[in-house]
Amino acid sequence: MSSLANQLVRAEKEEIARAIRTLLGRPLVSRHDDPAAFDLIRKRRQPLIQWFDYFCGWRLVVEPRQGYARLAKVSSESSATRPARRRRATRAPFDRRRYTLLCLCAAELLASPVTTIGMLARRVAQAAAVEAEVPGFDPVRAEERAAFVDALKLLEHYGAVTAMDGATESYLGDEAAKVLYRVDTTRVIRLLAAPVPPSRITTDDRDGVPAALTAEPRYGGDEPTETQRTLRARHSLLRRLLDEPVVYRDELTPAQADYAASLTGRRLIRRAAEEAGFVLEERAEGLLLVDADGTATDTRFPDDGSHAKVAALLLLDLLVSTGPVPAARLDAEAKELLRRFPQWARAYQSDGGGPRLAADALEVLTMFGLARRTGDRVAALPAAARYRVERGTDVQEES
Repeated sequence: MSSLANQLVRAEKEEIARAIRTLLGRPLVSRHDDPAAFDLIRKRRQPLIQWFDYFCGWRLVVEPRQGYARLAKVSSESSATRPARRRRATRAPFDRRRYTLLCLCAAELLASPVTTIGMLARRVAQAAAVEAEVPGFDPVRAEERAAFVDALKLLEHYGAVTAMDGATESYLGDEAAKVLYRVDTTRVIRLLAAPVPPSRITTDDRDGVPAALTAEPRYGGDEPTETQRTLRARHSLLRRLLDEPVVYRDELTPAQADYAASLTGRRLIRRAAEEAGFVLEERAEGLLLVDADGTATDTRFPDDGSHAKVAALLLLDLLVSTGPVPAARLDAEAKELLRRFPQWARAYQSDGGGPRLAADALEVLTMFGLARRTGDRVAALPAAARYRVERGTDVQEES
């Protein structure tokens, strides 16, 4: 093969790897928001579709004319580590009310390609009124309008609706605000990643609904063949590796652990890592995929952009150097940190701020697979060693 041909093959592999990591970090890529990333995905869509289906069992839809690519990342294991977040300044996670209004808005937006915020609010109120277990929506109340705006802002962020005239935030202070929207009904439908549409769920067991939504027929249900069991083990293991910061062997199911230990499993894991441009770290405790340029990462650690993440890094050093400690020890350490730096983390500089900061920091450490709470004790996990704070590091006061 000529030198030019080698260069072309290498360039193609690098583009596919970059596109894979881009979609892992942003499962919805729009031409409007990132034309370069979308054009790359569009250009390499066929090998990308095949890659995600083979290694993960995930469906990738690329719509060149409508200008977006959607990776439906399905998981049979529910997790609260990546909640929807408000697009306003606080970036706080969605609560139950906001998730409910998000679903109601998405359903009602399918009725027309154009609507106004007032018309949509009325339709949502009518829909909530006929659902026995859904609390009524009252746009007269400021907190209800705030939740409604947060749901709409998230749909705007995903390109499902576009404000053609007016601003969604204006509804916060004025129930009579005028905002005109264009609705991309196809994109609204694409936002749903569940393999089974909610309209087909017939179970009366509320706890059984999540499992029914994520059921995947390709794995054979309750009576799978050996091939289907192997396929499920491969897909579920690769999904975790690609979607979680670190995967510990003691957290794997027996089927996943057996697959990870098999010659075929180890070969495919290494192949997937190489083709996606990751560096695979294999340890006795678990597996870790490292993305050197952070393309596949939707959130970072360490990161001084969050007080909770700064505190998490400092508390992690205590856990690594001291060993398991009572949760109260973390509360005391966080309280002392706030006392030493009274101009830092002002949102926590109040009664009960120390325990709140410690709780938020521990949530960060748990999300990144760096610490685990068992009962009243918190212990660092093996991956924490790489983040140990060097002596002399200190918190900087805010100006």
